[in-house]
Amino acid sequence: MSALPLPEDDWIRGISIKQPWIAAILTGAKTIENRPRPWKPGWVLLHAGQQTDKPALRLPLVARTIRDQRLSTGAVVGIARITGCHQDLEGSLPCSPWAQPGSWHVELADVQELPLPVPARGQLGPWKPAPDLLDQVFQQLPGFRP
Repeated sequence: MSALPLPEDDWIRGISIKQPWIAAILTGAKTIENRPRPWKPGWVLLHAGQQTDKPALRLPLVARTIRDQRLSTGAVVGIARITGCHQDLEGSLPCSPWAQPGSWHVELADVQELPLPVPARGQLGPWKPAPDLLDQVFQQLPGFRP
């Protein structure tokens, strides 16, 4: 039985996130990503940016969450589905301990970590992955279906 082919269209984007934030997403603890503007629902490659947010490594919430996690940079390290995007109402409690006030909270689900990071260059904002990058990613996720 052969696997069904993945869509050919413009169905997936990449999102670049600094470490250690992306490691926290891969653990399943951080289910939102803070962004300056809203994002559309759909599938995204999780790209660990070249830089590490070093002050974040000292935050207790981050340190507890990423303990013993590898902090790959400059590579696609997983895939996730954006299910929605919202802002917390002014004066309300944050939707998550990971939420930054005033940011758009991109809701992430179905997070899957790749067994091996795939070296790649990301960019700010949503970006379209090259077909060869998608091939390398989905070779590691043979059962994935959008």
